[in-house]
Amino acid sequence: MTHQSLSPAWLASWVSRVSEPLTAMTDEFERRHGFPPGTNEVRPTDHDDRAAARTLARMTLVPADLVTFYDSIGELTWEDVGNGYFIDPPGAVLLLLKDCGAVDVDTDHRASGLAIGSNGGGLSYVVGPGGVVYRTRTASLDTPEVDRVADDLRHFLELLEQSLTQFIANGEPGHL
Repeated sequence: MTHQSLSPAWLASWVSRVSEPLTAMTDEFERRHGFPPGTNEVRPTDHDDRAAARTLARMTLVPADLVTFYDSIGELTWEDVGNGYFIDPPGAVLLLLKDCGAVDVDTDHRASGLAIGSNGGGLSYVVGPGGVVYRTRTASLDTPEVDRVADDLRHFLELLEQSLTQFIANGEPGHL
């Protein structure tokens, strides 16, 4: 797959496509499962997110698509889709970078990325050089082994959308 940059228009379309099924799933959740749903939303960016995104934008290891993402979307929280899917707000990404440093995404320790989120199973998502998205094999970010899961952030968001659709259709959350 070739890299397809994110644009605010594409992100708005993507949010529109996932919002309706998320709302329907959340509205039916308690009736189907007997307890209330968690948070299942794509939260728009706010002032604090924009400030943190501007700080991220000044860093060399941050792909342009991540900055574009955080200009529109402040956080993704899908607690009830499979084990959960999460893209952290930019302030949390900055804090983790400050506290733990960049995450090695190759065995030679020549390429580093940013931990941007996780699944509910304890594995982290890391965006690397050029926007490639990886998933750790273990919960640790200290010396993680990673698997490439998406060619870029747009591809990753498309895979999240597919996971949501598949989960609603048959209860299987996909491979992310």
